[in-house]
Amino acid sequence: MEKKKNISIKEIAKLADVSVATVSRVINNNGRFSEETRQRVEQIIKDYGYTTNMAAKSLRMAKSKSVGLIIPNIDNEWFSQLTLEIEKHFFENNYSVFICNTSQDEAKEVAYFKSLDSKMVDGIICISGIEEIPTNILTRDIPIVCIDRKPKDHSNAYYVESNHYSGGYLATEELIKQGCQKIAIVSRNKTLSVNKQRLEGYRQALKDYGLEEIKDLQILLDVNQANYEGSRVAINQLIKNKVKFDGIFATNDWRAYGSLIALLENNIEVPKQVKVIGFDDIFISQSSHPSISTIKQDIPTLAKTASQLLFDLMNDVAINDEQKRYIIPVEVIRRDSTKK
Repeated sequence: MEKKKNISIKEIAKLADVSVATVSRVINNNGRFSEETRQRVEQIIKDYGYTTNMAAKSLRMAKSKSVGLIIPNIDNEWFSQLTLEIEKHFFENNYSVFICNTSQDEAKEVAYFKSLDSKMVDGIICISGIEEIPTNILTRDIPIVCIDRKPKDHSNAYYVESNHYSGGYLATEELIKQGCQKIAIVSRNKTLSVNKQRLEGYRQALKDYGLEEIKDLQILLDVNQANYEGSRVAINQLIKNKVKFDGIFATNDWRAYGSLIALLENNIEVPKQVKVIGFDDIFISQSSHPSISTIKQDIPTLAKTASQLLFDLMNDVAINDEQKRYIIPVEVIRRDSTKK
């Protein structure tokens, strides 16, 4: 084997087929990893003559007392509430928070990761967004915790999420128990884990209750249309096409509100003729008329769990596999739109 000089810790991780964080733990003999992993990493270090740059290590150990928070849409009430909760946790622990709004632009998200790296933040929380976390562009081993975002290769990822599968199931079950037989779903066509899990929960509930899964009732909107107006237009089109349905599960509350308005515009009574349920429990679900049933996510617990996990990672607290992933329960909030 030809020895490569000045091999980086990222290259060692790639050769060993582990994360950069795992290589770092092996080098520092700190944290949890298998004996087989230790041997594989140490053999590569030996083969390539890797030596730790102590000056660089000292620089890495210096704390900036700042973290980055990457969010897809600050205008979205649910994301803004979560952002405020997270910022509060870090402020109380004397940390500054760089809030980065990507506007659901993948290139902008990558640029923010680079920017936060250059600002020497101690850690990053990223909410939703693209499946691939661009760790390959980072110059440092930065702890990253995801919320509602399960990376494609999530074997070494740290993430906290609501139980979206359960939420999709419970929402559909609520409609079924209130008498619905033909249930439409209004969601996004992006294959993010959140959308997939809610759709899977919907499908499983239909199956468990012996109801037909009707392709024409699965409305999967493009990212630019997956909002109030796009949902209103989609339901109007469904009505125009004379597709029969008696229930709508919209995978967020703005889509539910858009669906509700479309029904009312067509003189369809809610909940008498069609029942509607959303997801997130934001203000519009409470203030609309009729009020909209929804799936409530536990924002304080999501924020606290993700913040504490990042604190632990930044302070080299040993974390086992069970502590890398947290799934937070959700609950049905029944309002007027699903009452019999």
